Amino acid sequence: MDSNKGEILKRVYLVYFTMVVLGLTVIGKAAYIYFAQGEMLREKAEKITIRYDKIEANRGNILASDGSLLAASVPVFELRIDAGNTHYTDEFFFENVDSLAICLAAHFKDKTKNEYKQLLVKARKDNNRYLLLKRNITYTDLKAVREFPIFRMGKYRGGLIAEAKNRRELPFRLLAFRTIGWDKDGQENDIGLEGAFSHVLEGQKGQRLVQLIGKGVWRPLNDENEIEPRDGNDIVTTIDINIQDVAEDALMRQLIANEADHGSVVLMEVATGHILAIANLGRNKDGVYEEKYNYAIGESSEPGSTFKLASLLAALDDGLLSLSDTVDTQGGAVRFANRIMKDSHHGGYGKISVRKAFELSSNVGISKVIHRAYHDKPQQFIDKLYAMRLNQPLGLEIPGEGKPSIKDTHHKYWSKVSLPWMSIGYEVAITPLQTLAFYNAIANGGVMVKPQLVKEIRHAGETIQVIQPEILSTSIVKNKETIVLARELLEGVVEQGTATHLKNPYYKIAGKTGTAQIAQNNAGYNKSNYKASFAGYFPADNPRYSMIVVINNPRKGVYYGGSIAGPVFREVADKVFATRIEVPASAADTVPCIYPLLASGRGDELEMLLREINVSYPGSRSFEWFTYKSGEQGPEVIPIPPAEDKVPDVTGMGARDAVYMLESAGIKVKISGKGKVKRQSLPAGIKVTAGSQCIIELG
Repeated sequence: MDSNKGEILKRVYLVYFTMVVLGLTVIGKAAYIYFAQGEMLREKAEKITIRYDKIEANRGNILASDGSLLAASVPVFELRIDAGNTHYTDEFFFENVDSLAICLAAHFKDKTKNEYKQLLVKARKDNNRYLLLKRNITYTDLKAVREFPIFRMGKYRGGLIAEAKNRRELPFRLLAFRTIGWDKDGQENDIGLEGAFSHVLEGQKGQRLVQLIGKGVWRPLNDENEIEPRDGNDIVTTIDINIQDVAEDALMRQLIANEADHGSVVLMEVATGHILAIANLGRNKDGVYEEKYNYAIGESSEPGSTFKLASLLAALDDGLLSLSDTVDTQGGAVRFANRIMKDSHHGGYGKISVRKAFELSSNVGISKVIHRAYHDKPQQFIDKLYAMRLNQPLGLEIPGEGKPSIKDTHHKYWSKVSLPWMSIGYEVAITPLQTLAFYNAIANGGVMVKPQLVKEIRHAGETIQVIQPEILSTSIVKNKETIVLARELLEGVVEQGTATHLKNPYYKIAGKTGTAQIAQNNAGYNKSNYKASFAGYFPADNPRYSMIVVINNPRKGVYYGGSIAGPVFREVADKVFATRIEVPASAADTVPCIYPLLASGRGDELEMLLREINVSYPGSRSFEWFTYKSGEQGPEVIPIPPAEDKVPDVTGMGARDAVYMLESAGIKVKISGKGKVKRQSLPAGIKVTAGSQCIIELG
């Protein structure tokens, strides 16, 4: 028993001794760390709680061709206070905190004076060095706050902390929205100019010293070594904001009128390739049209009849046909292998010239002459299209360009009907902008220039780089005479072909209508899905501008390119001609006087306006309000009778007159835009009901 007790005691003493040794070891180690390594570890800890942070640079602006802002970074600030500031005493703080709370409450109006005071006093007692007061304040707000009690002591002595952030703003809202695009940090698929030129716009980041004050919050420190960021460069686009507005408005109205799915318009300068306007509108799930996708650049699909120009250009340049050759349209239908080609005109056109077949856009005529020229050598036709660069992307500045598709005879889907169907714009795919670049080359004497959206890069208002036009092909054909013939064909379409309604007495338009059935995936084509287009240039005798209009899937039963896309082309071209093209003095007498299209208002004010443009005013003043219209026989001045209990027609009026007339009729008014009234939501002439509201769109 004693021996067992002795054994147990030995074990207890051993454990006790071991614990004492371990305790002494820990104490010794702690003492060593404190005295020998303490200073080094304290420095290391300080480095962990103090670091340099990046300061974001102001992103550069995106400008229209005239310097108007399309996208700009607006500085906003996060307002904080170092309530534990030691630059002033508690006595000073409590003497002035009441006044500071009054100023903050009066300026921001988001809290009462007592709420602000409680917040500030608690922060002082808690030694809060980084108290948030307000987010997203403007620079004007910041200037005012700097003059408030306590804060007016100075940037650091007053404890005011203002952290700048940038918010991207679009002054013209959704105008050219998809082309301007966006660049979102940490996200893929940056869009448009913002994404493509992000490296130019983003600038160089600065740095500043910050201190960790707990819970992941870092407070800026006063540091003489702070490096200021360098603002990003500005890019000057080729976009003419006025033409862009007209293009989007004209496209919008045509899409709405025809209940179309989507559409696009691109206007380009012939010599330089500068894109002056690019509009893309598609219907969203709510039925509202918006810039949801850049169809002009990204949508590669079958172009239809606008491709017929390339087909004839190939055969003309190879010397395999002339415009005076005849072709039998065979009652409007012809069989190629196992498929039948049909004309839109039932019964066909009989025997006609190649020139006429193009002007009337005869599918049978064009496919027969191309098949006749190349049936034994189809690859030669394909090689000719390749020589025109129709199979190559344009290499645009912004991402998302659709890839053209023109198969050759070795392709697995080449068939006996490929040649005739390709000749009229099927079994090929090309984007609207690629089609426009081809038509622009015809207007440019055969020289294909790259479409361009940016012409300058600036920093602080100074031009640092001019982006010159880029030539993609010095000539898309071998013989210059071929271009002359192509231009004759395009002028003929407007003079006596499928686009005669585009003729006008002021300037000549040349171009080609296009109507294509849209393939429904594996279901093939049907008779209800179409794409209407018009591609061309003006003035035809001295081409300055080229344009393409494409409208997809109109649902009102009208789907021909001349009827759907043509009016949009004409409206934009009229605006360009009126504002950008100077008529030579020698030709002034031959150009009819162009009067304003529409103006409405009070009789006395309208008379004053018309007197300035030498238009006579009717002698009778039986009515107070009048409308001026530019009619077929010249300008007309039409009295507006009192509307009584009906909605008045305020189209063409200024906002002041329109609001007066509508409110006088008992109608509430909402205004959108600026300028004269383009549209009113309540149709003129309908009966006014109680609580009626009318939205008027100005432009």
